[in-house]
Amino acid sequence: MSRPIAVVGGGAWGTALANAAAVAGHPVILWLRDAGAAVRLEATRENARYLPGVPLHAAIRATADAGALREAATVLMVTPAQTLRAVLANLAPSWEAGTDIVLCAKGIERGSDAFMSAVAADIVGPGAPVAVLSGPSFAADVARGLPTAVTLAAADAGLAARLATALSGPNLRVYHTDDVRGVEVGGAGKNVLAIASGIVAGRGLGESARAALIARAFAELMRFARAYGGRPETLMGLSGLGDLVLTASSPQSRNFAFGLALGAGASPEDAAGGKLAEGAYTAAALVALARARAVEMPVAEAVAAIVSGEASVETVIAALLARPLKGEAE
Repeated sequence: MSRPIAVVGGGAWGTALANAAAVAGHPVILWLRDAGAAVRLEATRENARYLPGVPLHAAIRATADAGALREAATVLMVTPAQTLRAVLANLAPSWEAGTDIVLCAKGIERGSDAFMSAVAADIVGPGAPVAVLSGPSFAADVARGLPTAVTLAAADAGLAARLATALSGPNLRVYHTDDVRGVEVGGAGKNVLAIASGIVAGRGLGESARAALIARAFAELMRFARAYGGRPETLMGLSGLGDLVLTASSPQSRNFAFGLALGAGASPEDAAGGKLAEGAYTAAALVALARARAVEMPVAEAVAAIVSGEASVETVIAALLARPLKGEAE
C-alpha cells in the first residue's frame, strides 16, 4: 500500500479533498484540530456540520493526533489563509523533512501582504517541496464526485506534474503548471472581485452591469498578475478566469454571498453571517500590493473601502461610474 495523503483541516473543502484523494486510490489521514470532532467523524463517517449527506470514503481515517501526519508522503494544507502560518508552524515538525506540501488556501496574509507560498517558505524553508492548488471548485461538487477541474502549481515542474497525477481521479482533473504566482494571484484576487459581483447583484443593478463588472475586474486581475510575475495564460485558465466565473456568479460562493448581502444593505459584520469570506480579509492586502507597484485596481479598491467601512456602497458605485472614459485595453 502507498503512503497516505494527509489532509489538514476538517471543513467542507478539506473533507471534499480527502474524499477525492481516497477515490484516486490513496489511503487518507484527515487531521482535525478538535479531538471530539475527529472522534465523531470517524464514528459517523459523515461531516454533518459542513457536508451533510456526503459519506466519508472508507479509505479515510479521521484523527486529531498530529503524530499520524508522519506517515504521509503528501500533506494538503486546507486551512484559511489567515491561519496558515500558525497551523503550519505547529504541525510541520510532525512530518518528515521533504514531505510534499500542497497549499489549498486562496488568499494573501494580512499584515505581511504575503502570498501563501511565501508564508510556507518562512516556516518550512524556501527549498521545501511546496505546491499550490486552486481553480473553480465547490466543496459539495467535489465531495459528491461531480466533474471538476483545478490547477496545481509548483516551481519544480516535475513536482507539479507528479502531484497533479497523484491527486487526479475519475471526476477530478488536476492540471499542472510551474507558474506559482499566477495561480496564487488568480485564487486570491477572484475572491475580492467576487464580492464586487455580489454587491452589484444585491443592489439590483442588473445582469448587464454585473457582466461589465466581471470583465473589468478580470482586466484588473491580469494587470496585477503581470506586475507580480504571473503569466497571462495562467490567468486565462482554470485558476484565474475559470475560478472568477464560478465564484462571481453563484450564491454557493461565500464571497459572492457576502457581497450580495452588502449590496442589499447589510453591514460587513452582518453580511458575513458567521461564515468565512476569504476575500474580505484579502481585499486590503491586494490593494496594498497593487499600489506598491502602481497597478490600477478600482474595483478591488472599492471592495476594500466597503469592507473596512470607509465608504458606503452608494458612494463607491457613484465613484466607479464617474471614472474617466478610456480605451478598453488601458
